[in-house]
Amino acid sequence: MKRIGYFQFKPILGDPGANRKVIAESLKGIDADLIVLPELAFTGYSMRDRAAVSELTETPAESQSIDMLTELCSAGNCHIVAGFAEKDEKKLYNSAVLVGPDGLIGVYRKIHLFGFEKELFDPGPDAPVVYDIGGLKVGMMVCFDWFFPETARLLALAGADVIAHPSNLVLDWCQKSMITRCLENNLFAVTANRFGSETREGKELTFTGGSQITAPRGVILSSASTDSDNVSIIEIDEQQARDKNVTPANHLLNDRRVELYGGLM
Repeated sequence: MKRIGYFQFKPILGDPGANRKVIAESLKGIDADLIVLPELAFTGYSMRDRAAVSELTETPAESQSIDMLTELCSAGNCHIVAGFAEKDEKKLYNSAVLVGPDGLIGVYRKIHLFGFEKELFDPGPDAPVVYDIGGLKVGMMVCFDWFFPETARLLALAGADVIAHPSNLVLDWCQKSMITRCLENNLFAVTANRFGSETREGKELTFTGGSQITAPRGVILSSASTDSDNVSIIEIDEQQARDKNVTPANHLLNDRRVELYGGLM
């Protein structure tokens, strides 16, 4: 059995120091194997332009945010996935980082950019991969990646028990769709959303909250409010995600007719 969960909060736009303080105080003493934080948890979302993004991004090798997460993970013997504005040479990525007691484990760069994100970030060049953290197999995707079923299917094929899903959702479709993603792949997902609003170029964005833990068969295990901080931890049996039999005669992955799927390219 493993303990997985999310921290839903309202990041302050352009103030990584304040956001790190909120995260550190809110997760101090947390008892979990895996905690997921929202997309762009340290910077906020509605950044003005690439210059503003560049000022706020960090490189994983020299990151106060990752250092803080490492301290939390070391103190609690846990792992954290957090949305992270990443700089890599001249590239700017909307990323997610997986951090454990010994530091950074992996980085995933969002491959499906939403709306004005295309003005701010470069699309991730690589497919998502799965990491084994103490017997729990975790894959990452970021926000709008949920809209493309291929993302979750890639992680299922790679053996993920859990999809860690940092998000800044402004539409109310994702939470419903994650029921389908978990049903069609028979795995767990932790969608960590934010709440509140931000203004960019005179237009207000309102985030939907409603962070959610979804189980195989599409069962909702936890759902947060739309407008408040929330920490939720749920105990799961990761073996449920490894049994891909739909019936004694049907296997979710082995029954695929991949030789007929060429038209998807």
